[in-house]
Amino acid sequence: MTRSTTEQPKNPSRRGVRTDGATAQEQLLDAAQELFYRDGVRAIGVDAVVERAGVNKMSLYRQFASKDELVVAYLERMDEGFRRRFEASVAKHPDDPAMQLIQGLEDLVKRASSPDYRGCPFVNIACEFGDPAHPARQLVERNKSYLMTRLVEISTAAGADNPAELAESIALLVDGIYATSQTYGPGSGPLRAAPRIARTLIDVACATHRKQEGS
Repeated sequence: MTRSTTEQPKNPSRRGVRTDGATAQEQLLDAAQELFYRDGVRAIGVDAVVERAGVNKMSLYRQFASKDELVVAYLERMDEGFRRRFEASVAKHPDDPAMQLIQGLEDLVKRASSPDYRGCPFVNIACEFGDPAHPARQLVERNKSYLMTRLVEISTAAGADNPAELAESIALLVDGIYATSQTYGPGSGPLRAAPRIARTLIDVACATHRKQEGS
């Protein structure tokens, strides 16, 4: 999935204040997360990140050799957050794989209904960077590969006749939630339809398995 709500950093204009490397890196990543996610990577220069972080430009280049490195670090942070949230959804139903899939979508719909939600950061990055060899695009591929792998694993555990096909259908709903949150808006009917559609897909995909369980 996507980005957690970032609190406004305190004292955003603390320029000239000396900070240690770890603190400076965290402040820079906080600022990058806020600005890149809200306005896009192309629209935000390193000067804006430095200003928002409250550090000097030298601090940035001590931590990140280039803007591209900062973008990659930002995406790595977003990927970690996505995985943590996805696994938390799965953990709500340890013995029911079908419900794990539905819960993941329900939690994503709730998240996507936040007023400051700006869609999937990886989809956004893919739209901004056309070169598939760019390091940022490689992070996109890593995130999406993780999601697909987990969806196939859970679909298999749920007893789907064709786990890959069910996983691909759920992945399409995930990306649909991302897009719908930005077009139809938070709490819209199309957004809320995703978990219902998932139930139908799962019922059809797992029909044989459920008949066998009931016999």
